[in-house]
Amino acid sequence: MGKFPVADKAFTNVLICLKCKTRNPKGAKKCRKCDYTRLRSKRARKKKA
Repeated sequence: MGKFPVADKAFTNVLICLKCKTRNPKGAKKCRKCDYTRLRSKRARKKKA
């Protein structure tokens, strides 16, 4: 995670389309660009040691 936990939480509050990689708002049922229905949550980056 990054330096600011609040920003990290907002950053991961996004869904990514598995087909075209477009960012969609949380709660979306399909992609806003290509209408694909398979979406995944944005992954949080882990801090490197």
